[in-house]
Amino acid sequence: MRHEPPPAAPPPAPASGPPRRVLVVEDDPTVAEVVTGYLSRAGYATEHAADGFAALDRAAAFRPHLVVLDLMLPGLDGLEVCRRLRSAHDGPAVPVVMLTARGEEADRILGLELGADDYVTKPFSPRELVLRIGSVLRRAESPPPAAAPAPVLRAGDLTADPEGRRAHRAGRELALTAREFDLLVFLMRHPGRVFSREELLHRVWGWEFGDLSTVTVHVRRLREKVESDPAAPRLVTTVWGAGYRFDPAPGSPGPGEPDEGCLP
Repeated sequence: MRHEPPPAAPPPAPASGPPRRVLVVEDDPTVAEVVTGYLSRAGYATEHAADGFAALDRAAAFRPHLVVLDLMLPGLDGLEVCRRLRSAHDGPAVPVVMLTARGEEADRILGLELGADDYVTKPFSPRELVLRIGSVLRRAESPPPAAAPAPVLRAGDLTADPEGRRAHRAGRELALTAREFDLLVFLMRHPGRVFSREELLHRVWGWEFGDLSTVTVHVRRLREKVESDPAAPRLVTTVWGAGYRFDPAPGSPGPGEPDEGCLP
């Protein structure tokens, strides 16, 4: 971790009202102290857990809005903690930002496949971590009401409600992470258009540069939840050498259009 002096004006928590709760899971006491200190100065309420089993106990009691999760933990590693956090939620899961070492690329990819929303590589800037946390939380929370409510998006039996941040397939609510939901909505709003991984990283993640495998993993995870057969996707398709495209089911209504069953 790169040690920095405390910022004079820390990045604010992403919403007004009660402070957002962040659980920091890190076995290095120095790293944990610095991270929780920066988060506290930025307006977050924090709790700390030093191992995997303590993390699960604190998550159940503290009910955090976000978890900062180190991969290398005693007792129960971060990947298993992430897996159990995901399995403990039926609806939208608590966002997770992973802390990884430079040599842990395979673990980082697996963490993203398990549903982690973002990652920061050690050594890292605490201020950058706080900014990443704010970005993930802003995406996870409902946007402010707009003058014209965003229409519900439909493609066959798949629906996505941008205002309520809920998606359903055949009447069953899908347990999507914040990034998966944003990716689905973006693709459904642009049916038939091909987007490269670089474009998706910029327009969905808001990053000018980054690990393109992040997009690949999230597309794979999204297919597992929205496709009837993820091995042969028909909605989120790959255009080889170009990128990904959302292909609505034949005869399904366009973005925002009601199907016949919704007509009065």
